[in-house]
Amino acid sequence: FLMHVALCLDFFPEINDSESHPSSSHQTLKGTSKWAASLENLLEDPEGVKRFREFLKKEFSEENVLFWLACEEFKKTQGKKQMQEKAKDIYMTFLSSKASSQVNVEGQSRLDETILETPHPLMFQKLQDQIFNLMKYDSYSRFLKSDIFLNHKKSEEQEEGSPEAQTAAKRASRIYNT
Repeated sequence: FLMHVALCLDFFPEINDSESHPSSSHQTLKGTSKWAASLENLLEDPEGVKRFREFLKKEFSEENVLFWLACEEFKKTQGKKQMQEKAKDIYMTFLSSKASSQVNVEGQSRLDETILETPHPLMFQKLQDQIFNLMKYDSYSRFLKSDIFLNHKKSEEQEEGSPEAQTAAKRASRIYNT
């Protein structure tokens, strides 16, 4: 399975970008509160995606978020040749019956390989929506109860409770409340 994930990351290097940038403290200070508000918020935060992927790996369903991320990147792809290449990569990695990291979508929703010849930015939208809903109504709620999420939330709260954070907060309140 790990080999399949590595293949996904080779095909879609932009998926791995979020893991290579250390998150700044101001970005994650309110991270878990934002993540708990909605799956959309979670998926917009690189640190949230990293933690969610970590959780999904343990559930053996990381391919769902990898597929969703690949589709988001695909929508930004310019040029027919690049779109054809990425569409084929997505198809072979996630949708084909021989896919290395096959996602669980309804059978009738699977794409016919011939559609890859004439790609368009929203060609995977229906399948991406299915996977989003699967994550939203299944794994996301478990993620919010997981040790990965709760431990991250606890470390955030400890950071906020530190003397440096309190001093900064007091300075900020003096500045904005005068």
